[in-house]
Amino acid sequence: MGQKPAPLQTVTDDVRRALEEDVGSGDLTAELIPASENAVAHVVTREDMVVCGRAWFDECFHQLDSGLRIEWKVDDGDLLAAGTVLCTLEGNARALLTGERAALNFLQLLSGTATISHRYSSAVAGTGAAVLDTRKTLPGLRQAQKYAVRSGGARNHRIGLFDAILIKDNHIRAAGSVTAALEQAQGIGPKGTLIEIEVENLEQLQEALDAGARRVLLDNFSVAELRQAVKQNGGRAELEASGGVSLDNVRQIAETGVDYISVGELTKHVHAIDLSMRFD
Repeated sequence: MGQKPAPLQTVTDDVRRALEEDVGSGDLTAELIPASENAVAHVVTREDMVVCGRAWFDECFHQLDSGLRIEWKVDDGDLLAAGTVLCTLEGNARALLTGERAALNFLQLLSGTATISHRYSSAVAGTGAAVLDTRKTLPGLRQAQKYAVRSGGARNHRIGLFDAILIKDNHIRAAGSVTAALEQAQGIGPKGTLIEIEVENLEQLQEALDAGARRVLLDNFSVAELRQAVKQNGGRAELEASGGVSLDNVRQIAETGVDYISVGELTKHVHAIDLSMRFD
């Protein structure tokens, strides 16, 4: 799907941590195999999926054996049927066996995130609404999961606390009001920083609009309330629906006219794709 991959350093660091965790001082079981023996293997999916994680998969093996060859038959973002062969590998047998688990862990996790992202983005196709992820990611793997979301056709919200301002209920209480929170936020961060404010009812929405809000998060609004919010907004601000979103109702939410729908499930509820690495 032409998605820009995560920065190379992120991939390298993610894999280094994974191999340190799994291999430690050395793979004892791999010593059953002669050090000079080569092998050929391939990876197959046992379920329908969207592929994601090639860079992490490759890096797992290349950190163990830079000469190991991997031939991919699919690209990140491709939609596959169960039984499809993703890639073939050829190289040192010990390296293949040692890297197998870490490589598959990355590939099955990120493909799972891409697959659920694809299902959500497909569900709202044609409505004008975009599905967004959240910060509810696995610790240490945010950049990887954010990339997987894009590979599945959904979009990223802010990366972290540093690249946008999202004023939530506790921030509003601390500031004193919706208006006060928005006024204070104007002086924070570089010029052009996204400022979004969360509201819990139509009265707060009106206060936010009157205070010049450009983007408003509608927290746990019913479908009927979302329709009213869109009407009340009249195109003044971008509207994001959040809370209680599922594949069963995301289309209905999108059809209310909101601009964005944020879904924690994309990265929080991980269903790892069932993959198998088979040696020839």
